[in-house]
Amino acid sequence: MSQAANRTDPPAPAAKSATRAARPAVKPFAGMLDAIIVEDPVTFSFPGSLRRSNVVAGWTWVCRDLCADIISPEQLVDGSLTAAWLGPQMPEIMTRMTAGLAAAEADPEANRRLRAMLGSDDARAALPQLLNALRSRPLLAKATAFGKAINTIGEDAALGTALQSMPLNDPPLAALLFHAAMRQIANPTRLITTIIKLSGSANEVAVARSGFGPVVDAMLAHAQNQIHLLQPAGAFADIDLICRGLYRFHRLVRALTGYIEFERGSQWAANLSALTKQVSERIEPRLREVVPDLNQALRRGRDPKADRLDNDKILAAISGVYLLATVRECRASMALNAVFDQAWSQSAEALEMQLQRNLDLVRQHPTDPVIAARLDAGIKMAEVRFNPEYAETLRRARASAERSS
Repeated sequence: MSQAANRTDPPAPAAKSATRAARPAVKPFAGMLDAIIVEDPVTFSFPGSLRRSNVVAGWTWVCRDLCADIISPEQLVDGSLTAAWLGPQMPEIMTRMTAGLAAAEADPEANRRLRAMLGSDDARAALPQLLNALRSRPLLAKATAFGKAINTIGEDAALGTALQSMPLNDPPLAALLFHAAMRQIANPTRLITTIIKLSGSANEVAVARSGFGPVVDAMLAHAQNQIHLLQPAGAFADIDLICRGLYRFHRLVRALTGYIEFERGSQWAANLSALTKQVSERIEPRLREVVPDLNQALRRGRDPKADRLDNDKILAAISGVYLLATVRECRASMALNAVFDQAWSQSAEALEMQLQRNLDLVRQHPTDPVIAARLDAGIKMAEVRFNPEYAETLRRARASAERSS
């Protein structure tokens, strides 16, 4: 056989190795830090949260360059690397991370190489915070349980006592714990009102002085962490996920702006303003599409013989109406008043007009399945845009139209 033929087999292991090298980015540190990880895009960094891309970079550095003798590629591929297995190895892993970080800080060339390994200056700057989070990892699960417990505390005095049990004198640790707990807290407004009582004032300076600044930071970080969910693009966007993210953003922001007196020009006020702008910019284009989508979904084709149901447009229109209803509830946390008012009024006019046209078509063609399906979709939109009673009235009108035909 020729030399070329003899060389046909080696590329397969290389491809397998490349696949394995990419796997450490899937679940960094076996999920130990999931409670404090936030997703991109991240405009503002907060002391209690870690950007996922930075955690992934640190994890890849550990697996590839520091601890290849501890963490095998096979474990990363077959899923056997669990938090229970990794826990006993963490002291040695952290010792090596600390040594690597110390060497980089002592030698500019080593620091340059470390930045290159991590892939960005931001990931390099996040290493000390990552190490601090790993040292505090046993407390993160307790903080998560603490957040769940807060939802069951009925008395404000008991809630205040629980909040004061947190390590307020250790701001870095308190920031991590409050961030882990915040994911579980269903009513952030009650948390803020309790903090204001304990601080003796609603002024942001008083809140920070009393040690509860990490709570505000955690709420801002969680509000920012909803932005990656707001991707209302395409007919198959997960509208339920978008609406839940938008509503969670609204509850967090309103808890802050509705009760705390922020100083003009302060960092917290600037963060809130920027987050509101980002969310509004993501939602505004979709609001402008609601009425066109609605009309295209419910309008009959010009050629009755070639009329067909456009399922993608139907789905986009229903999703748009759901989004419009959610924005109506959350508009106080966004800068969308003019765009929303226009979409809200025009959607009502367009929906009523299209529903009447489809009812007329049902009278003319009572057995046409395309017209029936289009009217069903319109009634569903009316239930969301108006109310269930109006939708029920439309169903009775449809039944009457079918009988009269």
